[in-house]
Amino acid sequence: MDIPAIGDAEELSCDVLVIGGGTAGTMAALTAAERGARVLLLEKAHVRHSGALAMGMDGVNNAVVPGRAEPDDYVAEITRANDGIVDQSTVRQTATRGFAMVQRLESYGVKFEKDEHGEYAVRQVHRSGSYVLPMPEGKDVKKVLYRQLRRREMRERIRIENRVMPVRVLTSPEDGRAIGAAAFNTRTGAFVTVRAGAVILATGPCGRLGLPASGYLYGTYENPTNAGDGYAMAYHAGAALTGIECFQINPLIKDYNGPACAYVANPFGGYQVNRHGDRFVDSDYWSGQMMAEFAAELASDRGPVYLKLSHLPEESVASLEAVLHTTERPTRGTFHAGRGHDYRTHDIEMHISEIGLCGGHSASGVRVDDHARTTVPRLYAAGDLASVPHNYMIGAFVFGDLAGGDAARYTAYEGALPADQLAAAHELIYRPLLHSDGPPQPQVEYKLRRFVNDYVAPPKTGAKLSLAVAAFDRMTGEIAEMGARTAHELMRCAEVSFIRDCAEMAARSSLARTESRWGLYHERLDHPERDDTGWLHHLDLRKSASGAMEFTARPVEPYLVPVDGFAPAGGPSRHLGEVDLVPVATAGAREAAPAARAQAAPDPQAASVSQAAPVPQGRQAAPVPGGVPGASPRILELLSLAEASPDLAALTPYLTDPDPAVRAAAVAALGETVPADAGPALAERLADADPAVRGAAAAALRELVEVLPGGPELGAGLRAALAVPDAAVRSAALEVLRALRLGDVELYAAALADADPEVRIHAVRALVSVDAAGELAAAAADPAREVRVAVAKGLASVHTPAPAPLDPLLADADPLVRGAALAALARTGCPDGYARTAVAALADAAWQVRAGAATGLSAAGAEAAVPALAKTLADANADVRKAAVLALLAHRDTAQARAALATAVSDPDADVRAYAARG
Repeated sequence: MDIPAIGDAEELSCDVLVIGGGTAGTMAALTAAERGARVLLLEKAHVRHSGALAMGMDGVNNAVVPGRAEPDDYVAEITRANDGIVDQSTVRQTATRGFAMVQRLESYGVKFEKDEHGEYAVRQVHRSGSYVLPMPEGKDVKKVLYRQLRRREMRERIRIENRVMPVRVLTSPEDGRAIGAAAFNTRTGAFVTVRAGAVILATGPCGRLGLPASGYLYGTYENPTNAGDGYAMAYHAGAALTGIECFQINPLIKDYNGPACAYVANPFGGYQVNRHGDRFVDSDYWSGQMMAEFAAELASDRGPVYLKLSHLPEESVASLEAVLHTTERPTRGTFHAGRGHDYRTHDIEMHISEIGLCGGHSASGVRVDDHARTTVPRLYAAGDLASVPHNYMIGAFVFGDLAGGDAARYTAYEGALPADQLAAAHELIYRPLLHSDGPPQPQVEYKLRRFVNDYVAPPKTGAKLSLAVAAFDRMTGEIAEMGARTAHELMRCAEVSFIRDCAEMAARSSLARTESRWGLYHERLDHPERDDTGWLHHLDLRKSASGAMEFTARPVEPYLVPVDGFAPAGGPSRHLGEVDLVPVATAGAREAAPAARAQAAPDPQAASVSQAAPVPQGRQAAPVPGGVPGASPRILELLSLAEASPDLAALTPYLTDPDPAVRAAAVAALGETVPADAGPALAERLADADPAVRGAAAAALRELVEVLPGGPELGAGLRAALAVPDAAVRSAALEVLRALRLGDVELYAAALADADPEVRIHAVRALVSVDAAGELAAAAADPAREVRVAVAKGLASVHTPAPAPLDPLLADADPLVRGAALAALARTGCPDGYARTAVAALADAAWQVRAGAATGLSAAGAEAAVPALAKTLADANADVRKAAVLALLAHRDTAQARAALATAVSDPDADVRAYAARG
């Protein structure tokens, strides 16, 4: 391809420019458009599928739901997790606005797990605070957001430019404010300039920083398309970044670039253990301290480390597989199968990920205030790019919303765009075309990231970090010599320049903070102690007027929520300037300096990148296939139609097409566009002759259950679907009938006679939603164990639970059923007769029964419960001891319970120790 001239650039104009179409970017665009701004959304891929959210989400880690958690408790939790280095005003925005964001997402059609009564099913995963809200069907979150962007009223205000990659934010020469961006098309190579009233960076973390153990460039824990674009753009625009020395490091599956998913497994009973099967993590919140404990265990003779699942019953394993092998990673099941592993017989071996930079999962990012404003006027940052510690998905949405709302005040910049900044961006983009036979991007990037692993990954030392800085300086020249021939290769080359910028920031920041903090995230062997006196400070970096990277130690502001162990006093910042490197050139002193080598004279024939020079064609692009054999052209018609948000009448011919593939595609389009009367049309497809169409209709109804109006026509269609021979259809129909309150006791009770156990479980949940305790009790004799377990839990979940209906389940032959019934006594009440049953069950051979009995005794009288629970603290099973400790906490107003808890603070199991200490 030829290098386009700067004067031939395509110029775009908008009030608000959003860079990045992922989690925060889509929300920023929606909010800005709702406030009346003209929005331009640039995405280097395609918004429909881009960002870390594209594959879906299995749960929310930080949902502060009223009645289940308090904002101040959450703020304190995040402060402790980040060793005190937080701006609580930003964290508090997520804490106070997060629940409204959950409700807003739900109004879009995002589905969060709820109980039978429609309440959010928040889980307690950490030892304090219930913040985890599962999303078992959260694989379509991005599709839901894209549907909002494509609504007619949004399309009038939001222009989406896919395959356009910004490389620099443009700033005003007069006052330094953000006025636009320089970019290029990743398919055609065209140069693109944008003038804007405000710019929002939402490009995600720098996930492609360290090199995975596999050596595969794109096998990273984080989304590998996130190469630190926004970090580099913010830095070169003059914005301050902070906490860059606080790396992101995560546990992951050994030899697989996917999280081990303790957040998902924990509510089902999974947990981390060493090779002896012992829980070992004392740190409560997912943090650098937890990772330090994890790394120490892994390196000890107690390693390897596992996520323990093999003790779980079949129902739990099947549910976990449904989430982990679809929403989390579609290839995960194939990976385990290839090794002959099964969660029923094998626990998941865990390891440690490569390092990355991420505000949302650690603390490293662009400095922002509580409205997502950076230190550059009219430049905003949101999502994993912004330094709002442990912000996760809900925080990304919250700060996208804040950024969009604040930026909507501004209108498009009308002056001339700065020629020097455009020329510099143009050179950065097209330089690889000048030497197309130069080193290819994969080789240069591999070398760069190997240096990151060798010299920057913890444990850190000043010597290694200084070697890293020297290596990254040296690689600036090597990166300038990279070759490219296509627009796609230009994109990858630009990403390498971003990775290099982030690597230098990480190395220099780690040198500047002369202490250890955040556990494994910033472990300095040459400064092993935490120094709150000198370093209870944010470490900010910025690009100086001379182009050097300089640092400021900014004291943590006094807290809004007091936290024991930390007492920030505020005060003035301490300017550090450039960081000093440790001398590491030689292993000892030299007697005399070596003679300098003569420098080669510059080549006067070297071409300037600003000239539109043709590039030799060394490689030809592979031919594009003309089409997929056997695919119906009707599907292409349908996909084109769906972009225009058609009404139901336009989609109906495709819904009734003779080809089942077309009908399935039409159902998918119906679920994406959701025209009026979409619900009854989807319910009608539940009776389709083709199983794929029926499955697509069932999935769409489940996905849209929060946004479909529950009218009589939809109710009639769902009732009719209960007669369809397909059990998956009947399950979906019952679930939607329950969620939309379209069924009644008689209908749900009749479904208890269904031949399929899964359908009967949905019938049980539906009966709970209408408080039909009598009909529930009748199902206690169901032949399927999993149904009887559901009945036991359901009897404890009705609004007025009582213990008597549990009687047959307490005497059930299956230990899992007995355990569930005994645990249900904690909700129904555990009067004397039932307390005696529970005390006797503490001697049962099955640990699940003993654990359930201990849980049930939390509601019994202290006279009967406490002595029995105290003895149970010596049980051989850690889960039983944990249940006993949690039950004793309910009786801690008695001296005997407190004395028993005191004996458990030295238990070998980390969870038992931690919960006992709380008592």
